[in-house]
Amino acid sequence: GSGPAGLAAATQLRRAGHDVSIFERAEAAGGLLRFGIPDFKLEKWVIDRRLALMREEGVTFHLGVNVGQDVEWADLYAQHDALVLAVGATAARDIDVPGRELEGVHLAMDYLAAQNRAARADAASPLHAGGKRVLILGGGDTGADCLGTAHRHGARSVAQLEINEVPPTERLVDNPWPWWPRVFRVSSAHEEGGERAYSIRTECIEGEAGRVTALRAARVEDGSPVVFDADMVLLAVGFLGPEPGSVAAELGVATGAGGKVLADRSFRTNVDRVYAVGDAQRGASLVVWAISDGREAARTVDADLGGHGRLRTRGADAAW
Repeated sequence: GSGPAGLAAATQLRRAGHDVSIFERAEAAGGLLRFGIPDFKLEKWVIDRRLALMREEGVTFHLGVNVGQDVEWADLYAQHDALVLAVGATAARDIDVPGRELEGVHLAMDYLAAQNRAARADAASPLHAGGKRVLILGGGDTGADCLGTAHRHGARSVAQLEINEVPPTERLVDNPWPWWPRVFRVSSAHEEGGERAYSIRTECIEGEAGRVTALRAARVEDGSPVVFDADMVLLAVGFLGPEPGSVAAELGVATGAGGKVLADRSFRTNVDRVYAVGDAQRGASLVVWAISDGREAARTVDADLGGHGRLRTRGADAAW
């Protein structure tokens, strides 16, 4: 995987003197940095600049290679001294309601990836929101990314629906620093417009001639019905974990809830010479955590391969 965790681990290991190869199933490297995060939050020239530096440093990229299909996990294991699993947690959580199958209902990541690929080709996205009434289910960052993208498509209207109640505007006593702040946040996408509704539970999606026309919901606090007109519904309700694959079956790597790869605090799995980093073992999280995991795992890999303190751990005394 060539997302932030894989790139961070590869960079550190190469600088420690190891031969490093990255296998990526997509046509370009970057993972969700490239295909998930919209350009208005992360311009892709930033990724390309980093990738160019990595190639100059000697990291080898194998693009369009789906490990487990195009090449076997067992073969990679036999051909390399260590494997770092940085496959992400891209299995999206779905909803099971009547009307889910209607045209115009999409997973958020499918919508975002389509736009990023279209921008890469200087073309129009096949999932375009121009002139449409867009509903986004899910109040997190992925939903906000959909909101900003829909604005740029020229959507007729955009609303983001959240099943949870509206967060407090200030930290509560049971939410001290440095915990993740459970407070009401306004992202740059929200500043551009759109509506936000809280305590809304989806009941069903309605349509005509096979295409979505409305979403019926209920207010969580009292069960009262509410109807939202819609031409497009985007599901941004989170991720379950890594996509089901063959790594566990072929290598015997232990997995836990949601298919997450089980690893210890040093990122070692139960299989010798196999490590797991980022969302693959942490679950869907932030880019900064993925980068941190990749750098820390590189230190473990280097030490296990006979390194001599060339990579330091994080901390006040770290010398990167």
